[in-house]
Amino acid sequence: MSEEILSPHDALVYIMVLVSAADRDMTDRELRRIGDQVRSLPVFAEFDPEDLVPATQDCAALLQRDDGLEKVLERIVASLPARLAETAYAIACEIAAADLEVEPEEVRILQLLRQHLRLDKLASAAIERAARARNLKL
Repeated sequence: MSEEILSPHDALVYIMVLVSAADRDMTDRELRRIGDQVRSLPVFAEFDPEDLVPATQDCAALLQRDDGLEKVLERIVASLPARLAETAYAIACEIAAADLEVEPEEVRILQLLRQHLRLDKLASAAIERAARARNLKL
């Protein structure tokens, strides 16, 4: 794999790690949700679950660099087919909602993802609202 290009699956994993690590605390709920997404979403049907940990570690290591956030975003955009932009954002929103409260740092990462993925406001709002609805508790 080149230094800049990831597989589309790895790009989606990077998105989940990015959102989870945004507040510097990858919680058990978020980690479980990442695993759940990989096991259940059709977009991950051809993904080998054995690749999840290495991709997560690679992303976390890249985020530790001074320019890590921008590098991760660049790799995601370079590696993800445009047709998966909304799917990628939906996955990001699911991770942000996993703790039942979206922290300001996660909101900022979601904003950056919207910009980098070039999502329109209406589609983004619908995806966010759907994630919020799916994660409500009585």
